[in-house]
Amino acid sequence: MSPIVKVIIPAFNEENGVGNVIRDIPAGLVDEVVVVNNASTDETERVASEAGATVLREKVKGYGRACLKGMDYIAKSVDKADIIVFIDADYSDYPGEMDDLVQPILQGEADLVIGSRALGNLEKGAMTPQQVFGNWLATRLLKWLYGIKFTDLGPFRAIKYERLVDLNMEDKTYGWTVEMQLKAAKNGLRCVEVPVTYRKRIGFSKISGTVKGTIMAGYKIIWTIFKYL
Repeated sequence: MSPIVKVIIPAFNEENGVGNVIRDIPAGLVDEVVVVNNASTDETERVASEAGATVLREKVKGYGRACLKGMDYIAKSVDKADIIVFIDADYSDYPGEMDDLVQPILQGEADLVIGSRALGNLEKGAMTPQQVFGNWLATRLLKWLYGIKFTDLGPFRAIKYERLVDLNMEDKTYGWTVEMQLKAAKNGLRCVEVPVTYRKRIGFSKISGTVKGTIMAGYKIIWTIFKYL
């Protein structure tokens, strides 16, 4: 019996990108795509539904909160998942590379797979200088404090569902990705990275596109790293 693979896509005002993400997911790989409409004021929900996704509503803004909403839905589903893939709705990642992400898990080599933009093909201008520096600093801290080597906190990632549940994820905002990685280290999960391609996102970034968003995200990531020591 083939493993059940489900995708969670948190989406806040991503009507121009979310449909492309859903349609570019390799045919036959995924059993269900779950888009969490995170307080959008545009047509994100309609576009995602028309593209074939299951659409949930999370009225309170927060990246982690949207991911937790998707996890709660899957936990209550009749057909639980074996593997969960997270990907953003802005079309910056290449959904066609999803098979590369899940293969280490399918082959029994990993519990968590991070799609690393640092190891892959990064389009010029796709990441701001502050994003590049933030990733560098956060991954160095993870290595120094938790003894695990990552090159990126990229949102494109795959994880065994049971291991994800064991991590007891809590963060509701910007600390979601780093929380998963440091808890994976603390819990002894087998973690690997695979190179992924990354392009300029469609639309305006609500985090790196503003000074406030950049500062808040950076603060929350660093705070989360030290919180779990």
